[in-house]
Amino acid sequence: MDHIRSRRAVAPLRRNTAGQQWPNVESLLRSTRPEEPLYCLRPHAVTEAAQRFHAAFPGDVLYAVKCNAEPAMLRAVAAGGVTHFDCASEAEIRLLRSMFPKAALHFMHPVKSRGAIRAAWHDFGVRDFVLDTAEELRKIRTETGGGDLGLVVRLALPKGKAAYDLSGKFGAEPAIAAALLRAARPHAARLGVSFHVGSQCLEPEAWTHAIQLAQSVIAASGVAVDILDVGGGFPVAYPGSLPPPLSAFMAAITDAAAVLRPGTRLWAEPGRALVASGASVVVQVQQRRGNALYVNDGVYGALSDAGAPGFRFPHRLVPSNGRQPSARAEDFILFGPTCDSADVMKGPWTLPGDVCEGDWIEIGQLGAYGTALRTAFNGFDRAFVAEVADAPLLMNPQYSLTAARAA
Repeated sequence: MDHIRSRRAVAPLRRNTAGQQWPNVESLLRSTRPEEPLYCLRPHAVTEAAQRFHAAFPGDVLYAVKCNAEPAMLRAVAAGGVTHFDCASEAEIRLLRSMFPKAALHFMHPVKSRGAIRAAWHDFGVRDFVLDTAEELRKIRTETGGGDLGLVVRLALPKGKAAYDLSGKFGAEPAIAAALLRAARPHAARLGVSFHVGSQCLEPEAWTHAIQLAQSVIAASGVAVDILDVGGGFPVAYPGSLPPPLSAFMAAITDAAAVLRPGTRLWAEPGRALVASGASVVVQVQQRRGNALYVNDGVYGALSDAGAPGFRFPHRLVPSNGRQPSARAEDFILFGPTCDSADVMKGPWTLPGDVCEGDWIEIGQLGAYGTALRTAFNGFDRAFVAEVADAPLLMNPQYSLTAARAA
């Protein structure tokens, strides 16, 4: 295999100034005047969100690494008290183990390669694995050899109302899940059930119904279960979408879980809820055509959710020449830098009417899945990253949570 070399699709993000934190985005732009997309990280916001979630959840909090694997964000999550991580690949496990040698890593992808299972078990000390088929159970047992093995059966849920429905790809139907619990129990030092209600789920009762279904599966299995993993999907605010408070979700989970066997440990896998507010991206206007702005990042970069899914994000104009923006607002659409006509973000993006070439637009709430979904399509894989100390954009007076509800 020496003649085969590996490569990553996306070049690493480039830091403008190693170890430096800028007081705010404006000072960063005045100093660097970037012509490439600029990711502005706010680790302090991530740490605060992690602290709130960790304090509120009555069990172990597993950060979903896929949401944002930028090392600065991982350190911020850990600083908030989160020491468990939900990993979906050997690469994520390798990264987390290099950063946090004593952290608890959990391999939560229901379909894993044999090589990834072996590496996780033998090289990185991972002991907990998710499965949703008898074939995966046999694979895990064969490649680990048993021992201190944690096995978690992922339960399929009916289609829900989350922004991203996750019911179609993974999960065992209830009767199959019960059979898997019975088959896994003799080989598990820890046995669990997991589910996922879908990403950006606004309804606390979704967890109530899912826990009730999980409890019925546990009862049908006839075996003792040690762990209930309530998954991720915990929502955050976006313009036009204000979820119930975190306490409402925690109350729903706590009340529904009261029927579980005493001593059952609860797990959760938040991603978006911890990191969404921790990053924004600054794009530059390269051309204006009427109400269409051509910018240097798009759906193949950090703005995937602004494309076909139609997520709306807080945003503001930062004029490149220091002028006072026009008080007259207009609605715009954004086109990304690639040659693909699908690289469009319809918004609407409400900006001062005098926006022009060279101006910057800061787009907030992109700590979740922004950098994680970047591609190298058309060669537009360059981006810079820097840390700033100002508040997340949605927390500015113009983008208060009250304004987000009314938008």
